[in-house]
Amino acid sequence: MLSYLHKQVFPHDHPETFHQWVSNQFGERLFSIFFKTYTEKVWGMSCDEISADWAAQRIKGLDLWSAMANALRRSMRPQGGGADGRDGEVIKTLIESFRYPRKGPGMMWETAARRVKERGGMIHMGHALERLRYDRTSQRWTATTRRGDGSRATFTAAHVISSAPIRELCRALDPLPRCVSAADALRYRDFLTVALVVRKEDLFPDNWIYIHEPSVKVGRIQNFRSWSPEMMPRPGVTCLGLEYFCFEGDGLWGASDQELIAMATGELAAIGLAQPDEIADGCVVRQRKAYPVYDEHYRERVETIRRELSERYPSLHLVGRNGMHKYNNQDHAMMTAMLTCRNILAGRNLYDVWNVNEDAEYHEAGGSGTVEALGSLRQVPRRVGRVA
Repeated sequence: MLSYLHKQVFPHDHPETFHQWVSNQFGERLFSIFFKTYTEKVWGMSCDEISADWAAQRIKGLDLWSAMANALRRSMRPQGGGADGRDGEVIKTLIESFRYPRKGPGMMWETAARRVKERGGMIHMGHALERLRYDRTSQRWTATTRRGDGSRATFTAAHVISSAPIRELCRALDPLPRCVSAADALRYRDFLTVALVVRKEDLFPDNWIYIHEPSVKVGRIQNFRSWSPEMMPRPGVTCLGLEYFCFEGDGLWGASDQELIAMATGELAAIGLAQPDEIADGCVVRQRKAYPVYDEHYRERVETIRRELSERYPSLHLVGRNGMHKYNNQDHAMMTAMLTCRNILAGRNLYDVWNVNEDAEYHEAGGSGTVEALGSLRQVPRRVGRVA
């Protein structure tokens, strides 16, 4: 509290970094034990290099007073619920409940696939895009793919919707677009989960916990039993997903599954959640390009790519987190695809899918009073002092 009060009296007048913004809102002490280590684990850069814009957007509406008031309200009622700020606004950081498929999010995609097939659509699994060529005479696309067995297949279409990483899409275009160098320069933060089956049923009630301890590499632990007991392989056990943030090709990414399972088992014991002899099984899931990196040049690169592709290929549509290099949540990423389909059906752009982001911030531009978006690209960690 003394640290918080000190910052209320002596704040950073114009916070430029994540560190400065958070210490203004919560005090230096809480920043150091709660925000610093986890944020640096996720993004692989110092909190003194991350812009204050990201903190203002991702922790919008929350400060120490709001957090304490919310905790007090929760302790005084028998059931959890609500996440109101001082003015009755919903603070997303404090939301206590989620709607979750009983056997995991994969149920959504299984249902979607079934409905596509029921309506006469076809889904081709196990195909990797090799080449994408546009014929201006016929105004149709030809996509060449490679199957898992090495054979090739060809598809034609009037429109192409791509959720693939922009870098991979541009490399598949034939001929290569001028913006391929900008696409090659885009960077990503990769991610892996070590899933451990623990011979315990009630480890902790939360869906996930964030690990701020700097002596372990794990950044977050998901408790799949808390999401849904039906996701457990059998009664009497819990499956925990230990999440690690890395770059493809670094030591963590290149470690063997056995090494990662052993490391995660040791870190789980170090944290105090489970001992090694309580681990029944484990596996590793690697996710490439989980987070698009917003470095000092990403904005101009994405804009260069958008401009060229939209001018040359109006029937090529970019959607999703990697397809647009936008750090959107899953629901926003899905919405970009849904609105793209509506645009295609209407034969014109009814919606600007690049503005799909309910957390976008706005400000008044100049003295005209007109409202101007800070940019359709989401405010995500970037280095300080290098972006206008």
